[in-house]
Amino acid sequence: MNIINVHVLRWAAAALLAGPVLAHAQDAPRSDTTSAAARQSAAAERHVVQAISVVRQLDMDERMRALLAAAKGVFIVPKYTRAAIGVGAEGGAGLLLLRMADGGWSQPVFYDTAGLSLGLQVGAQGGMLAFVLNNQKAVDAFMKKTSIALNAKAGLTVVNWNRMVQSSAGAGDVVAWSDSRGVFGDAASIELTGVRYNQNLNNAYYHRTLSASDIIDGKTSNPQANLLVQALSASTAAH
Repeated sequence: MNIINVHVLRWAAAALLAGPVLAHAQDAPRSDTTSAAARQSAAAERHVVQAISVVRQLDMDERMRALLAAAKGVFIVPKYTRAAIGVGAEGGAGLLLLRMADGGWSQPVFYDTAGLSLGLQVGAQGGMLAFVLNNQKAVDAFMKKTSIALNAKAGLTVVNWNRMVQSSAGAGDVVAWSDSRGVFGDAASIELTGVRYNQNLNNAYYHRTLSASDIIDGKTSNPQANLLVQALSASTAAH
């Protein structure tokens, strides 16, 4: 075999070995994109399951059930942790569900939360959180802005559920609840700031690009959310 043929054979062998590697490299971006979407979808489904636990906790208090029955909506933060808040963070995800014209509840809309302040104390340690939206003004705070704040600067009165139960506060525009008394304690002032619509999470969960109003208006649905909607409907049906 002459020198030229040896080089040709070596080149052919290298090309055969490189082919699968190059093909894999070309497919890698597509695989990464698919994996990212799958992770987002799985995270959204996990938030929905966790939100069901929050609704069940709310259902255990008859006074809270009565409050929810008259509410225009509820914003649920299933697992709030001070160390994990911010855009895309697992511990800062919130779900908005609004009351529909027929008395039922909308599909969940996913948001990120950035900050929780309790009077002079900034940042709760953690726990399940729920913010009951008592009127249209509170609902509009979510539907009309890209960055939402539940505080006095936004023209909203946020009432601590603990103080409300003690009859030391009125209903307000929003009632803030936690499964742990230690989260809010007897704080007279509660503020939730930096709440933003999570486009990626909503897109992944509903498999299309949507706005918050699209989801609230019933232009899409995900059967996985049915248990959450049903739990909330059952909790408020008796009232």
